[in-house]
Amino acid sequence: MTDASFSVTPGAFKRVAKILATEPARALRVSVEGGGCSGFQYRYDLVDGPDGQDLVLEGEDATVVVDPVSLPFLAGAQLDFVDDLMGQSFQIKNPNAQSSCGCGTSFSLF
Repeated sequence: MTDASFSVTPGAFKRVAKILATEPARALRVSVEGGGCSGFQYRYDLVDGPDGQDLVLEGEDATVVVDPVSLPFLAGAQLDFVDDLMGQSFQIKNPNAQSSCGCGTSFSLF
């Protein structure tokens, strides 16, 4: 499922659905907040559902929401779920990030 500003891969939707099947939450919230070693960091929270102006993306029986404050930082970005030799994790491929740290959850726009 794609929005002009943010997309979620089928693999990420499948993983969110698997997580939500064991939780009382109804959605995964992706947000950006100040902090981390590069200036901004991604945050993932299980929530009851969207709030007011949230972008809502649905697929594979899962819901991902993004708040309007975080959305400009995620313009053109894609949420994916990776399962490789290094482990399993959600990863955001963000074309706006000028640099990022090794953990992949912190990034800089400048």
